[in-house]
Amino acid sequence: MKTPKYLVEDLYTADPAAHVFNGKLYIYPSHDIETGMPENDNGDHFAMRDYHVYSMEEIDGKVTDHGVILDVDDVPWSGRQMWAPAAACKNGKYYFYFPLKDKNDIFRIGAAVSDTPEGPFIAEKHPIMGSYSIDPAMFEDEDGEHYMYFGGIWGGQLQRYRDNKAIEVGAEPTDEEPALCAKVALMSDDMLEFAEEPKDVVIVDEDGNPLKAGDHDRRFFEAAKMHKYKGKYYFSYSTGNTHLLCYAIGDNPYGPFTYQGEILSPVVGWTTHHSICEFKGKWYLFYHDCKPSGGKTWLRSVKVVELEYNEDGTIKPLDGMA
Repeated sequence: MKTPKYLVEDLYTADPAAHVFNGKLYIYPSHDIETGMPENDNGDHFAMRDYHVYSMEEIDGKVTDHGVILDVDDVPWSGRQMWAPAAACKNGKYYFYFPLKDKNDIFRIGAAVSDTPEGPFIAEKHPIMGSYSIDPAMFEDEDGEHYMYFGGIWGGQLQRYRDNKAIEVGAEPTDEEPALCAKVALMSDDMLEFAEEPKDVVIVDEDGNPLKAGDHDRRFFEAAKMHKYKGKYYFSYSTGNTHLLCYAIGDNPYGPFTYQGEILSPVVGWTTHHSICEFKGKWYLFYHDCKPSGGKTWLRSVKVVELEYNEDGTIKPLDGMA
């Protein structure tokens, strides 16, 4: 599949989290809706309120919509804005993770459980203890341990925290200071809580120096993802206001990760958010753009394209306008 393919035509969907369960490919996206709200840097116009899940038996086959798996009204602690989700499976149970503002307009990360990957999912009564910010992403290592990566600045509120604690007046570091990092935490055995304090996911340059906050073409902004290829750990992410998908490589789930380059150049629309998944022997990049909505950045559409690696393990970059 050298040409990108849109997967959902009857709804606007974004931020696809792709997972393989029971030999099928499942895609858990956010669900964009038209709200009429003005655009702003906090993303208030991204006012999504439910989630669907989609499945495929073949990458070029039929895409099945399993309907709504979780609605904002199903979450006891909900406020507003259901953003980019993730999923995982352990011991025959399926777990769905979602960022949602609580009743005080603070982003937390919630967990919901189902007996099937298609849902519906039942939300826990409280968000994950110690969770904050947005964009949960799940990674299962070969030893069966599960890790959650998360975080996003600006509307994602990551700049409001230091050392996992809220600070009085949250702001990004100055350009010459180290950039804010995504977070990673090992999950508890029941998959419903963190088993440890979240740690920084540090991205370094070729000399081993942490990327600086002013390095907008390389520093982390949002959309943290992890996958493993030939024994190496690939941390990929969005640079946000420079609209790139980039990646860095490390030797363990915690890093540090050495910056490698771009995966995807800017797409039509402001946001760029993705996942990377192996399915039936090939690797794929799932992402979104706003071409079908005529460039409305809050009305996005999920698409997929094959991802290829060079001999040295680097990723062959892709054209976001394709």
